[in-house]
Amino acid sequence: MDHFTLAEHGAQHFHAVVLSSLPDIREALFALPSEQAGVRIHGIEKLRPILAAEGVIGGLAAQFLGKQCRAVRAILFDKTAETNWSLAWHQDRTICVKLRIAVEGYGPWTMKAGLQHVAPPFDLLSRMLTLRVHLDNVPAENSPLLIALGSHLAGRVPTEKYDDVVARCGTYACLAEAGDVWAYATPILHASDAACVTGHRRVLQIDYSADELSGELEWLGV
Repeated sequence: MDHFTLAEHGAQHFHAVVLSSLPDIREALFALPSEQAGVRIHGIEKLRPILAAEGVIGGLAAQFLGKQCRAVRAILFDKTAETNWSLAWHQDRTICVKLRIAVEGYGPWTMKAGLQHVAPPFDLLSRMLTLRVHLDNVPAENSPLLIALGSHLAGRVPTEKYDDVVARCGTYACLAEAGDVWAYATPILHASDAACVTGHRRVLQIDYSADELSGELEWLGV
């Protein structure tokens, strides 16, 4: 485990925690399209017990958020020679909900892969946790996630201030082996370069929350 803590640095590395479960995870994700850079996941029954608070992945989230936490969004990223991309510095600022319902403090609204997304109040995002489960080895050449350590404490960062915050916090590359999990505070500033090697760079990313949403809004879940 790297010498980082989630509270102070916004990120924490867990080595080989899902290594024995990789065959089950890969089997659950097998039928997903492989030609897309990112596939949003909903309704895969084999995956739900693994992501639940009692499961091998969800149990890690429960260590930080409590047993009442739930997986509220999941995306499979796979960088290959055909789907290779880079991603500029940004914060994740939207959540996935069942229906579009006007509630004060929620907006703007967007549709992503046919699923309804909305930007919630930032304090809700600040209590969320994101797990990145690595299905393949991610050395420096295979596009590890880049994070600005401690940037989760900066609150909602204006786009034009991203570079300033990254320069102040510094950049760290989240290297990993298959079976490793990186946990990070959902609002942390992060980026990704294009991979320099051929092959797969599969990462299952799951957002967790222990909060209920305001008004009649409901999490879509996974």
